[in-house]
Amino acid sequence: MYKSFSMELAGRTLTVDVGRVGAQANGCAFMHYGDTTVLSTATASEKPRDGIDFFPLSVEYEEKFYSVGKIPGGFNKREGKASENAVLTSRVIDRPMRPLFPKDYRNDVTLNNMVMSVDPECRPELTAMLGAAISTAISDIPFDGPCAMTQMGMVDGELIINPSQEQWDNGDLQLTVASTSEKVIMIEAGANEIKDDVMIDAIYKCHAVNLQIIEFINKMVAEVGKPKHTYESCAIPEELFEAMKKVVTPEEMEVAVFTDVKQVREENIRQVSAKLEEAFADNEEWLALIPEALYQYQKKTVRKMILKDHKRPDGRTITQIRPLAAEVDLIPRVHGSAMFTRGQTQICTVTTLAPLSEMQKVDGLDENITNKRYMHHYNFPSYSVGETKVSRGPGRREIGHGALAEKALVPVIPSEEEFPYAIRTVSETFESNGSTSQASICASTMSLMAAGVPIKKMVAGISCGLVTGETDDDYIVLTDIQGLEDFFGDMDFKVAGTLDGITAIQMDIKIHGLTRPIVEEAIARTHEAREYILKEVMMPCISEPRPTVGKYAPKIIQIQIDPQKIGDVVGQRGKTINTIIERTGVKIDITDDGAVSICGTDQEMMDKAADMIRIIVTDFEAGQVFTGEVVSIKEFGAFVEFAPGKEGMVHISKIAKERINRVEDVLTLGDKVKVVCLGKDKMGRMSFSMKDVKN
Repeated sequence: MYKSFSMELAGRTLTVDVGRVGAQANGCAFMHYGDTTVLSTATASEKPRDGIDFFPLSVEYEEKFYSVGKIPGGFNKREGKASENAVLTSRVIDRPMRPLFPKDYRNDVTLNNMVMSVDPECRPELTAMLGAAISTAISDIPFDGPCAMTQMGMVDGELIINPSQEQWDNGDLQLTVASTSEKVIMIEAGANEIKDDVMIDAIYKCHAVNLQIIEFINKMVAEVGKPKHTYESCAIPEELFEAMKKVVTPEEMEVAVFTDVKQVREENIRQVSAKLEEAFADNEEWLALIPEALYQYQKKTVRKMILKDHKRPDGRTITQIRPLAAEVDLIPRVHGSAMFTRGQTQICTVTTLAPLSEMQKVDGLDENITNKRYMHHYNFPSYSVGETKVSRGPGRREIGHGALAEKALVPVIPSEEEFPYAIRTVSETFESNGSTSQASICASTMSLMAAGVPIKKMVAGISCGLVTGETDDDYIVLTDIQGLEDFFGDMDFKVAGTLDGITAIQMDIKIHGLTRPIVEEAIARTHEAREYILKEVMMPCISEPRPTVGKYAPKIIQIQIDPQKIGDVVGQRGKTINTIIERTGVKIDITDDGAVSICGTDQEMMDKAADMIRIIVTDFEAGQVFTGEVVSIKEFGAFVEFAPGKEGMVHISKIAKERINRVEDVLTLGDKVKVVCLGKDKMGRMSFSMKDVKN
């Protein structure tokens, strides 16, 4: 049965077709927002996957190049692996929806979102977010929704609901908020130093819009929603928990987890596990459930300690940050390096500078191929958590953490005019015990400064956690959560920013939403912690960017030329510019507006290249003096090359003050000579004189 539903959303029409396509999926929503079209489907396996202790949810966001009238590049001419934007969009859809599925559900679920048409006024990412929520809500898959997502931009201080792509890219705020009918369940933001109160206001304006969308979804569910199917529960029997408490008492479990050293705690838990396995050796059914049951036993113990006793596993107070340390210049010869340590979390960031020609080219669902000048990459090797695993490149988590740190730092990166470099920072995780992404922001800030990048302000990041009780008022917000508090807690609320405002937020939760007081307290806590980290740890280590780039970094000279003379500098088939490069060993980039960047490590050669370019683009006048090389000798005179591809003639009568019979009596090929310009001869060639050069 085909039905179409519509609502007005931020001044544009959102239309959802149900039953028109994708009838064999558990749920399908054919989404139209303006001219943006996304096909969103939700499918689930009939039976749970064997041998797993987690919910196997997969979220896909497929960018089809035909949606913007483009053919993919490369030899295959078809879409390849997911772009970084596609990965990040999938993560933003996954994070709010995952907690709304039953905790004991083990059936495979895939949410697929295929972008088929793009209207620049209606972002496909938002359309896919809504499509995933709608297709799941109307399906027969167990889901405690519906939920909705809204995006907020800011242009000239004005908040804009669901901004166009241009407003999103060029505004001061990129905020995405997901909600249920009662609470906020996910926040993702990049911002240009937005004040705390403005951010909170924007979050709850998004929430208000989400409530309207949820009302719209509920009408669809009432008309075309399928009854939710039953499933095989994978919950741990309560009898097993009671039996475990007799073998390992709650007091013994508290002792096992109450330590600030991760390795000691893990050894304690190994001993507890061995004790339980020995006790239940004769019960094969319970023996197979011990790993998951022990995890939940730890979780209940830690949550009780924090919520009821206000005790954290490592002995800190609720607002206390772990021991901090900062260091710069620990890696020799690189362009900039810094290390930031917070407890057992340790990140080293290395900065590399390069000419603008090495910017990353990003080909996506946009009208043009865009350039990315600042790149932040994050690596999380298995040794950082004491495990062994073959590295197979960055996964979605690494890509997400790198993008979050990049988002936090972009607002303080200097413009191309101020600092004409492509910039790459790489954060290497040396050790991890919670919130490495925020440590990478701190390390990257210091690394950029050590490399001589004149960032506008310093940025720091910190994460808050949450443990909730039975009521909305029964909760504790934890400053600077470690791994255990993240695993067993209800929230990971990351906020980065300067002393003056927020530059990035990423909030994940494992419960069905946060009240406004929790959001406000988390933002206030992170603000206080951020100030402490900046003033007490980072600024004493390095207080301002170095005045120049380092010894091993490339140096760049910028000059401006008339755009109409770019062809003179490049020469026929690039001959002139390649000659300059060969003679000086520099790299040269020229933009369409005539901005020339000369990059190298030898200042003398860079100056020489700049002089050559200036000579080439100069409108020659009589009286100008040049130094050139004799490249050709004729009976009537010699030709002198005074810049690559630029020659002038010295007539035999202008070579020496005295009369000479043969040019070869004075000059030979390759001689370096100083000449003065006499203007142009009858043939339009530059005419020079050697004898009239004034000493």
